Amino acid sequence: MSGRFYFMALAVLMSGHCVAAEGRPLRPVNTYSIVARDPATGQIGVAVQSHWFSVGSMVVWAEPGIGAVATQSFVDPSYGPLGLQLMRSGKDASQALTALLAADEHADVRQVGMVDANGVIANHTGDMAINEHCDIAGESFTVQANLMWKSTVCTAMAAAYRSADGDLAERLLIALEAAEGAGGDIRGKQSAAMLVVSGDRSLPPWGGRIIDLRVEDLAAPLPELRRLLIMARAYNLMNAGDEFMMRDQIEEAVDAYGAAEAMVPDSHEMIFWHAATLAGAGRVDESLPLFARAFAMWPLWRELVQRLPASGLLPADPELMAKILATD
Repeated sequence: MSGRFYFMALAVLMSGHCVAAEGRPLRPVNTYSIVARDPATGQIGVAVQSHWFSVGSMVVWAEPGIGAVATQSFVDPSYGPLGLQLMRSGKDASQALTALLAADEHADVRQVGMVDANGVIANHTGDMAINEHCDIAGESFTVQANLMWKSTVCTAMAAAYRSADGDLAERLLIALEAAEGAGGDIRGKQSAAMLVVSGDRSLPPWGGRIIDLRVEDLAAPLPELRRLLIMARAYNLMNAGDEFMMRDQIEEAVDAYGAAEAMVPDSHEMIFWHAATLAGAGRVDESLPLFARAFAMWPLWRELVQRLPASGLLPADPELMAKILATD
């Protein structure tokens, strides 16, 4: 995509005039995706799976409080940042997509889905997208697919998303799993990605990312994406625990670290920090079995725990440290 097209597309925002794009379409990169906004939380997200290396690096785009974009088929990645720029400036998803398509002389090979922070959705499938292709627009979500083995993929995705329980990330993943269950990509599967952002526009792009996951190259990307989603939720709890610690909300931090540990019970890091928080809160007897587990799984925690008092993360108490190091 030429630099000229970038500035011409931005000119659409200012003038409303239609312009033609330069450049050639690329080969088809993507297969199926979903973009959606959760009306209950305001979260906005996009998820995709493909038989193509690192599909997430080109297809998925989202910005807190602005919107989300999936750009695929003969993919033009600029639809992502330009679509978000147009929505950020006040265009809704439909207006943004219309403007970009008007500026693209290869719109007939594009496939795009967009949703904005108000739940307005838009999608487009060019006539030259490779069969089987489809798209379905629902309430605050749209699904789109090309290069499918069967024509039922979009129907399966939409039905699964509508009926799914859980947070937005869970519902997006259930939709991808339904697509795979309906036949998926005619070429097979290789990579997947998910990006979920806050509905709070005041957050910076890096601060408003709730889930940001990519499986670049794997024989079974969706099971790995589900594993990573569990891990991401656990680390979000760890981050929440850190925030509580900085505010001296020890009990809340203990609860957050404990919930993270329960979610990923084989993570020695989560076990260790849960233990350290308990010990720092004076709940030493509760912490010792956790320290023992962490030390057994990764012996270098014994070294690290001795460094924590200097950073204020444990009391400078030799008796306490002796108790911790005596665990086995």
